[in-house]
Amino acid sequence: MAHLKTTNAATPAALGYTMPAEWEPHAATWLGWPHNASDWPGKFELIPWIYGEMVRKISAGEKVRLLIRHKLDEQFARQVFKHVGVDLRKIQFVLHPTNRGWTRDTGPIFVKRTLPRPQAPDPRPETAIVHFHFNGWAKYANWRKDTKVPETAARLLGKKLFHAECRGKPFVIEGGGIELNGRGTLISTEECYLDPKIQVRNPGLGKVEIETTLKNHLGVKNIFWLAKGPKGDDTHGHIDDICRFVNAKTLVLVREKNSRDENYQPLAENWERITDLRLEDGTKPEVVELPMPAPLYFDGVRLPASYANFYICNAAVIVPTFNDPNDRVALGILGELFKDRPVVGIHAVDLVWGFGSLHCLTQQQPA
Repeated sequence: MAHLKTTNAATPAALGYTMPAEWEPHAATWLGWPHNASDWPGKFELIPWIYGEMVRKISAGEKVRLLIRHKLDEQFARQVFKHVGVDLRKIQFVLHPTNRGWTRDTGPIFVKRTLPRPQAPDPRPETAIVHFHFNGWAKYANWRKDTKVPETAARLLGKKLFHAECRGKPFVIEGGGIELNGRGTLISTEECYLDPKIQVRNPGLGKVEIETTLKNHLGVKNIFWLAKGPKGDDTHGHIDDICRFVNAKTLVLVREKNSRDENYQPLAENWERITDLRLEDGTKPEVVELPMPAPLYFDGVRLPASYANFYICNAAVIVPTFNDPNDRVALGILGELFKDRPVVGIHAVDLVWGFGSLHCLTQQQPA
């Protein structure tokens, strides 16, 4: 296994690294095999089969690197994949004990730079990993295995590993809490990262320090804050349930039409704010409305069901669906926006009982 190269000497941005957009070509998608039944009480036995369907779609266009705790996980995953017709040659099993499988938040966040090649016409792209020190969304106690995933990834791939820090302390952010267009603009929510009392990831840090640290580590120039996420969101406002870039100049934003729904007001506030967004070049983005499904409850608990939690992979855009009339509307809107790959629905009513869905489980590794 490759030696782990860690660095704190200069920030990724200072060295020319930026985080690519999700629609840019992937070398692989990282996933964590589900094993924590407490994430889906009463529904856990269905979850591996949803993974099977996700992996079938993703692996059609790229490698899948699947985190497993031990050989028993691998045997079970192979069984499921065989049943649903996954080509097992596209799967790399990565041995790493995990607490949970929400790889968007725990997995390696990749940055990329292009180096000029002396005496050669083609530039050389190079990727590295930024370790954002996951801490269980500042809510759960069991996260210490998950926070080491970026180290395992860097070792496995022989990549440089940058430790995100601010004021000499580890800096915490999750992949589901940031949305980028790959050209210099990042969107997040105040509820998630600027709330001084609830699920505080970086105690003592203000907006300026948080923005500066994001710019230093992701190579972004322009940061915009929406207000809040939908009800039922365990992460306290992750952006990937409300607002997503579909290309460098276009984003989708969810809207709740029913004025009696508890999501109506917070999501309406995001629509008021988005009119102020200017991209890194000073232009206004095109903002396309994405509907919300009707409220979804299980055991009396409101779930964060949202069509914005889609994942863009090489072969498709996979979109969570909820047995709802708006499933077709959302798939139609996204189908119009993504002309270069098919948009396919994956049934996520059971998955979202874990308070997340497709985007929350995946993390892209750029080509």
